[in-house]
Amino acid sequence: MAPPPAGAAAVRPLYRQEAALGVLAGTAAVFAALGHQTLAEQAESWLGALMFTWLFAVIVAGAAAVVRHADCLAELLGEPYGTLILTLSVASIEIMTLGIVMTTGEPNPTLARDTMFAVVMIVLNGLVGVALLLGGLRYHEQEYNLQGVNAYLSVIVALAVFGLVVPNLTSTTPGPTFSRGQEGFLIVMCIGLYAVFLAIQTTRHRAFFVHPAQDAPATAAAGPDHHGAPGVRSVPVHVVLLAAYLALVIFLAEKLAVLLNHGIEVLGAPPAVGALAVAVLVLAPEGLGGIRAALANRMQRAANILLGSALATLALTIPAVTIIGLAQGSTVVLGLDRVEEAMLLLTLLVSMLTFASGRTNILQGAVHVMLFLAYLMLTIWQ
Repeated sequence: MAPPPAGAAAVRPLYRQEAALGVLAGTAAVFAALGHQTLAEQAESWLGALMFTWLFAVIVAGAAAVVRHADCLAELLGEPYGTLILTLSVASIEIMTLGIVMTTGEPNPTLARDTMFAVVMIVLNGLVGVALLLGGLRYHEQEYNLQGVNAYLSVIVALAVFGLVVPNLTSTTPGPTFSRGQEGFLIVMCIGLYAVFLAIQTTRHRAFFVHPAQDAPATAAAGPDHHGAPGVRSVPVHVVLLAAYLALVIFLAEKLAVLLNHGIEVLGAPPAVGALAVAVLVLAPEGLGGIRAALANRMQRAANILLGSALATLALTIPAVTIIGLAQGSTVVLGLDRVEEAMLLLTLLVSMLTFASGRTNILQGAVHVMLFLAYLMLTIWQ
């Protein structure tokens, strides 16, 4: 029997491999037809609980597909480009989601602040903690490039403190806000520092963001967890599929947020819980990628994904929401309250201590996980 045409042999595996794309697209079409009002009305019923469960499962499947295509791009392009693509893709979707809510929804001057704070807490405590904990359980200790992690943390600390703490200390405007001139400086600072960071990450100091030479045997020994898999195709194919999965995941996350927000209103929970829930969904692709990298003994890739996510959120979201506020003539509250401010500063301090030696272990992961649980507790019972 003659072998099947090469083109058909290549297309059929792609259809099977991307079956989740059809499930996401079909789910998106159904929930787009339902509309927000119908979702809100069903939030308290058994049907609402069933829709929530289905949406959550489909979003997790889509997030796993996003990570898979980002890993393939990392194989084709090399580090740090693969993780940078994943980070910038998710950050851009986060910014667009916030922009839509700010320009079409009810005025909420603290929405951007709450979302950025939630992202930083989830990434630096929750995801970093789980990655270090699971990696420590499997490998005892894991190595990373100290210079690269220090580069991430130096910019994260500067932007987090100046953008989310300093507004509480200024006197040019009442409340935890900046004046127009100060907001202009903040925009320039965020964009300028991130541009310099990307320049050293991709050109002058690219070696800071790849595994140390001594990690090569351990990485190679990771076996099936290393992503040089037969599923790797061409760069354009993975870019298109990555964008498609990301768009569908974020669209469905917005629908899930409708159910969450209505449930929060019924329960009388703090508004920050809604920002936390949306942040968790938006971060799902990067969270899965970082944890998978740690389990594959690729701690540098995990650090690139997770710390890069926190950095992109601060460096891109702060100027984006500030520009939207300036265009609308509205006030954007950036300063955290006292409890949140203390949690942020504690998180930054512990992160600097965690990534100070070039090696990680289970104790460091446990500390970050407990800080994340403390953040969740304070979000609900502050």
